[in-house]
Amino acid sequence: MKSFEYTITDPVGIHARPAGNLVKKIKEFTGATVTIAKGEKSVNALKLMALMGMGIKQGDTITVNVEGENEEAVAAAIETYLKENL
Repeated sequence: MKSFEYTITDPVGIHARPAGNLVKKIKEFTGATVTIAKGEKSVNALKLMALMGMGIKQGDTITVNVEGENEEAVAAAIETYLKENL
């Protein structure tokens, strides 16, 4: 498993549009399971409503866990996406 932490910088946090775009990005990687955790809550990153339901706001630190095929490459791509968009 590959994990990393990221602190959200977007003023609105993870709301509908960025959550949808993040799900689309993650769907590009078949064979890997991605979970996003904030505090005690953890959700499958492909579940749009669950992701939005976490209430992730600016300044919150999330932990992204990647398991499966090409963990390193998938984690790097997601981290790059987060830095560029959230």
